[in-house]
Amino acid sequence: MTDDKRGPDDIDPDLLEVAREIFDAARRGEANMLAAVIEKGAPPNLRNEKGDSLVMLAAYHGHADAVRVLLERGADPNLRNDNGQTPLAGAAFKGFKDVVQTLLAHGADVEGASPDGRTALMIAAMFNRTEMVELLLAHGANPNARDANGVSAADAASRMGAPETAALLAKKAGA
Repeated sequence: MTDDKRGPDDIDPDLLEVAREIFDAARRGEANMLAAVIEKGAPPNLRNEKGDSLVMLAAYHGHADAVRVLLERGADPNLRNDNGQTPLAGAAFKGFKDVVQTLLAHGADVEGASPDGRTALMIAAMFNRTEMVELLLAHGANPNARDANGVSAADAASRMGAPETAALLAKKAGA
């Protein structure tokens, strides 16, 4: 939870508890509380032991207002966690359209891929989230992009048994 070389045992337990409360507020979508703590000096890109930022936690739990508040106060919409996942990919996976719209409106990279090359479009396609696929395509997601294994979003959808998104993407890729 810090950027220096101290370990968790070297950090004041009261400070650790405050940080836990801030992360929990992000998970619960407490936009007003997040705004207040950032305005009092908490870093907007505070990250937990897994590298999850406040934006990542709020996005993954479907809290568009909290995401917006964080982004308006300087949080990075593209900050990846320790697994290389983006808030956009997390929100696309969960199917939170309003969160995805908020992230995109604040500069999230629609093509930001994880280390294995998977984009938010590929993840949405795998889980047959047609509305999400349409939204990402409307914001410039490349239906022809391929992950590290050469798999496109349409391929991933087909493999995962997501026929609607596979057909939609095959049509868009051929256009």
